[in-house]
Amino acid sequence: MKTIELSPRLQAVADLVPPQTRFVDVGTDHAYLPAYLIQKGIIPSAVASDLRKGPLERARQTAERYGVTDQMSFRLGNGLERVQPEEAQTIAIAGMGGETISAILSAAPWCRLGDRTLILQPMSALPELRAWLQRSGYRILRERLCRDGNTIYTIMQVAAGEMPPLTPAECWAGSRETAGSEPLRPALLEHLLARVERALTGIRHSTRPEDIPWKTELESVREGLITMQRELKQDESK
Repeated sequence: MKTIELSPRLQAVADLVPPQTRFVDVGTDHAYLPAYLIQKGIIPSAVASDLRKGPLERARQTAERYGVTDQMSFRLGNGLERVQPEEAQTIAIAGMGGETISAILSAAPWCRLGDRTLILQPMSALPELRAWLQRSGYRILRERLCRDGNTIYTIMQVAAGEMPPLTPAECWAGSRETAGSEPLRPALLEHLLARVERALTGIRHSTRPEDIPWKTELESVREGLITMQRELKQDESK
């Protein structure tokens, strides 16, 4: 039987899935992630959900190719609308924008009930997603970083509960407690700082009143990222 090899991004998601859990993959596309987890014996079965018929058909083809069709259930629907709460102990939402992820979770408030694990891998809008999680009754347990090609991806392991208030910089980069030990964190902070500097350069001379709060926030993020870099260097020197 063929063996699935995941991309570094999906492998990092897979590594955070607890064993023998009832697993749901939202936006499954080719269903490589759930098929891999079943093939490796990490989970006994999975629900693969997607909004569009094309990706769901590709998911069925993947399951057939790798001999796991009988252990997968395929759902056509938006987010978690076709998933029952009792089917989902661990929910992966990977490869989507942060705002789309928050919308999916907003539409399924039962995700905050019980002992559930969310594994989130946003492609964009990470500051907005972290802020939404904080005010919506979720806590980030840990963050893992991986490099896939030229991009550093963040994978969040999330559960229901209160989270300490995040600073503007922590909304951008994650907190020291959840992400501080990641080997790629120095590279991530450098990338984010360059991004903030570019944004500040573009807005610094603006005279529009509506730009003032954004400029103030960016300056706060910049100072916070510099502090994080300094703390990392201090930790490395110990």
